[in-house]
Amino acid sequence: MIDNLTIIKDDSGDFLLDFDGLKVDDKSWYIWNWPQGVGLYGIYKNYQITKNPKALQVVEEWFEARMEEGAPPKNVNTMAPLLAMAYLYEDTRDSKYLPYLEQWAEWVMHDMPRTNEDGLQHATYGPENRNQLWDDTLMMTALPLAKIGMLLHRPDYIEEAKKQFMLHIKYLVDKKTGLWFHGWTFEERHNYAEALWARGNCWITIAIPEIIEILELPEGDAFRIFLTNTLVDQISALKDVQDKGGLWHTLLTDQSSYVEASATAGFAYGILKAVHKRYIDKSWEKVAYSALAGLVEEIAEDGEVQNVSIGTGMGENLDYYRSIGITAMPYGQSLTVLAFTELLVSFC
Repeated sequence: MIDNLTIIKDDSGDFLLDFDGLKVDDKSWYIWNWPQGVGLYGIYKNYQITKNPKALQVVEEWFEARMEEGAPPKNVNTMAPLLAMAYLYEDTRDSKYLPYLEQWAEWVMHDMPRTNEDGLQHATYGPENRNQLWDDTLMMTALPLAKIGMLLHRPDYIEEAKKQFMLHIKYLVDKKTGLWFHGWTFEERHNYAEALWARGNCWITIAIPEIIEILELPEGDAFRIFLTNTLVDQISALKDVQDKGGLWHTLLTDQSSYVEASATAGFAYGILKAVHKRYIDKSWEKVAYSALAGLVEEIAEDGEVQNVSIGTGMGENLDYYRSIGITAMPYGQSLTVLAFTELLVSFC
């Protein structure tokens, strides 16, 4: 799967995103963007647990090449690789990473567009997404900010990350189910199509255990309790809508929508990690094991993870999510690697 990750590219141009003439490659491994950022995060986590030298090499070579090319414009999605960079800096203390960590975190704090109530606006290469909160933002920007805050001893970064988690929970959690809506607009004050979109939800299942660990929140801490209650509400609902094959549908409560592997991997990882860290009860482990059993069937002989949906913007109706295309993507590879890497912890 790691080998396959490093050769993913969009030769045909079929998966280029077109924002009024601005073409954005959302697929190829050698691009600095969020799919690659999630890819780096998953592979570096594999290295930390297994000490697999191939995994370390993949991450270091990617950063070396991208830094030589020059960093891209800053936005909510191009911030994503900074999470893996922060872990790499923590382990190596290589000073070449430090200016990136400092400058990108300062951009989030002072220059990143904001919504009402001082939320992080989900502004990307394309649309401004004015006054919009998306569930992706916590994974792509808030987690790197929290990690950098801990590394550089910046309590202001840490408090900002915590605030963003609370604000996103306020506006994106579906009170009826405990699942998460894809987005919220302060302009029109609604959750768009009210899509309970699988991969958007998986970012939350990952991000909650991660920020508890990153911030070293002790047992009994009020923020930790708030987060774990939110997580348990979500995975309780996930258990009820899990497909009999172990995967989840791209619209979680719509059994007619296709099953999607990257979200399933994210759910499996987040649940397993939360169990291993004792953030949630061990009884939830079986939900993750069922997902992993289903994921095995989605891995081709060449290591390509099947049934991974492409990058997904905000949909105005549910049919938009049902029709999102499927192809190999860096996050499909890395989230699956991440899920099976966390499985190893079960046998330690």
